[in-house]
Amino acid sequence: MPNQHKLMDTYLQTGQMSCHDAGGLTIDCPGSGQDAEFKRGLAWPVPRFEVLGDMVIDELTGLVWARDANLAGFPLPWQEALEFIATMNQDHFFGAADWRLPNRRELRSLISHQTREPALPAGHPFVNLFTGWYWTSTTAAINTAYAWYVNMAGGRMFYGHKEQSCLLWPVRDKGETNVLATGQSRCHDTRGQLISCAGSGQDGAFRAGRPWPEPRFEQTAKGVVDRLTNLCWQLSADLTAGPVTWEEALMAVSTLNQQQPSTSSWRLPNINELESVVDCSRHSPALPLGHPFTQVRQEYWSATTSMFEPDWAWALYLTKGAIGVGQKSMAHFSVWAVCDFSPS
Repeated sequence: MPNQHKLMDTYLQTGQMSCHDAGGLTIDCPGSGQDAEFKRGLAWPVPRFEVLGDMVIDELTGLVWARDANLAGFPLPWQEALEFIATMNQDHFFGAADWRLPNRRELRSLISHQTREPALPAGHPFVNLFTGWYWTSTTAAINTAYAWYVNMAGGRMFYGHKEQSCLLWPVRDKGETNVLATGQSRCHDTRGQLISCAGSGQDGAFRAGRPWPEPRFEQTAKGVVDRLTNLCWQLSADLTAGPVTWEEALMAVSTLNQQQPSTSSWRLPNINELESVVDCSRHSPALPLGHPFTQVRQEYWSATTSMFEPDWAWALYLTKGAIGVGQKSMAHFSVWAVCDFSPS
């Protein structure tokens, strides 16, 4: 493994603190294999947010948000949202001229998977927050006339036509961030046509976030190490050879550890770990070009319960790169085991 490989988490904890069975009932976390048992990722500082007048610094990510989560006053089409923020910069809104529409990982970084309506950390200082859809600056690679948006009621992330109207929430940064870059490097207009990124205000123009190493993936005797996140994934992305229920997914990973007692550290990934593999410039699957994985499937269970409906769990729709949920009792999704990388 290259010497520059850093042994630290470079993705964010989900914030989930409780464990729930397939019926949604709260259970003890030890031995459950669930997100809240492991709490993997960068831990949230306490306090997490610092209010500076009309701005809020997120000490976890290094991002600076407008405290007012509805500065525009009403939903706007995607291009108008980008233009609204361009005007903010011309007017040096709150004394700054580097505001931007957040990319999808920046906006998702605010989500808490322990809360709902809104799905933001308890005690957050933001005002005028609506539990609806907020635009990101990231175009949907599967259809470039669409862009990604995040729902603040529960935390779902999907994409909508750029001509429909959603809310906007401006962000800037302090020069460094703990949010991973999305991989998007090109820009598209509302018709989906390729345009120059210069002055567009889009994700592909800023390419904000932690840059990806080259090569990103490295095969080892145990699995495939993602050098961006320090996670080790199974080479075969289909542990159960087909869709299973959520409890069957957790059991399959437990069985894998029993079969490999010398390296018994596999787990079902939390939703942030799953989302970290997505390349927002690609689709079908939304994985980085040249990835080494085999048996890649369309949808995957995470170990993270949906607190909106605890008998559901979060899932990654890898064909599109979307984040949604599935009912735990239904055999909807596949299983892709992960563990922390540690050099021998």
